[in-house]
Amino acid sequence: MKRHPLLHISTRTALLSASAIAGLTALAVVPAMSQQQQQVGAPPEAKNMRLVGHNDLQARSAYQPVIHRQGDRYIAYVGHHGGTKSVPNPVNSITGQAEFNGTSIVDVTDPKQPKYLAHIPGDEGLGERGGAQMVRLCDGKTLPKGDPKAVYLLRVFGNKAHEIWNVADPAAPKKIGVISSNLVNTHKNWWECDTGIAYLVSGLKEWRTRRMTEIYDLSDPSKPIKIRDYGLVGQQPGATGTVPTDLHGMISTGVKDNRVIFAYGTNKGGVVQIVDREKLLTGPKEPTPDNLRAPVIGQLDLLPLNGAHSAIPLGRMKIAEFGRDMAGGNRNIIMIVNESLANECQERETRQMVFFVDATIESRPMVVSNFNVPEASGNFCSRGGRFGAHSTQESTAPVFHQKVAFVTWFNAGVRAVDIRDPYSPKEIGYFIPSITEATTERCIKVNGKDRCKIAIQSNNVETDDRGYVYVVDRANTGMHIVELSGEARSMADRK
Repeated sequence: MKRHPLLHISTRTALLSASAIAGLTALAVVPAMSQQQQQVGAPPEAKNMRLVGHNDLQARSAYQPVIHRQGDRYIAYVGHHGGTKSVPNPVNSITGQAEFNGTSIVDVTDPKQPKYLAHIPGDEGLGERGGAQMVRLCDGKTLPKGDPKAVYLLRVFGNKAHEIWNVADPAAPKKIGVISSNLVNTHKNWWECDTGIAYLVSGLKEWRTRRMTEIYDLSDPSKPIKIRDYGLVGQQPGATGTVPTDLHGMISTGVKDNRVIFAYGTNKGGVVQIVDREKLLTGPKEPTPDNLRAPVIGQLDLLPLNGAHSAIPLGRMKIAEFGRDMAGGNRNIIMIVNESLANECQERETRQMVFFVDATIESRPMVVSNFNVPEASGNFCSRGGRFGAHSTQESTAPVFHQKVAFVTWFNAGVRAVDIRDPYSPKEIGYFIPSITEATTERCIKVNGKDRCKIAIQSNNVETDDRGYVYVVDRANTGMHIVELSGEARSMADRK
């Protein structure tokens, strides 16, 4: 693939100060050790990664990016948290109207010049109480009963509902309908485009937990069919005793591999379930303890001090180190990413990071390694905001699959990790974006008073099949499009 220029400042970066742009243009590689708290105008901090393009996302707090190829175009769909105290209701520069944070749609066909196309407003409310933080995409021609001319967007509406939109024209999205409503919470769903089965993170009022799973047949998104509700034993209606930790999300490996990997807990009491997909979908639907246990093949209970924000099935991996062993080097690996929730390392539990699990024997999954960013490498506890793991890419495109994981680490940016040997993961690069005039502050209480600092909060990350990495910021700094560079660039199987 053609190597891209070191930097392009998008036409939608009006919130960058002149000094920030000058610093970005130079883009000196600044060691993370050199700064305790970034200042507007300071260049990004990077090693073996470089900035390609940027979009300010209208200064909206961003959560989940999904990159969808539509014909010869690449479109980024970004789910947003609700507004912040400083920017509760940003102005949509396309319509000129103030709108609640929702879904941004950005053409990233040319990653050097991302073009903002549309914003779909979400629900009123700040942080996770509003917005529309989750998005998934399926082409109608792929879904068994979909309109072949449609491109379907599945998203949440705040904590209240799940919606379907048609974004065949990404600049003019059209609402199709509501799948599930009157909810108390939502979060990060999963949608199988080849079957139409959707696993929705919901909060039903009759269940004992804030988040559980509703499963729907969305093979025809205009006619949703409820299949069943699912959760941990003890979360179901009528149960007694301690309520198990909330669901965060899940990933299905589809019909062929017949597994759904569920992740419960964010920063404590993490639980990862390996579930038989067929039994989950066809088994008895009543949420009795026996019926909830029936599809479970294996379960890993993490330490009470660590959560399971995401559980990423990496699949069977050939590990060269074990290649000459009698048992061979073929292992079934799951990557678990915790989530840090407290600012300035004030977590009551422990450092939230990344764990790798060998699930070759699915009934006995075992943690075999971890990955952490050393705090002293950038004095990150002093910078402000959260420091710790949050998410990794979900794309299984060959360019990075089973080779490089990109993990967001909040104020430590995005870290590139060589995972070819998951028993011994190694960092190969990082990118910490520059703060801008739009970046919002994060506070902690010191002697009863707020102490606030402005800090990057790299939230979620995704990659595309061209090798670009999309990092969105929780603190209103927008979306940065980056790529591997230097000696790490050879790790990418680029087109």
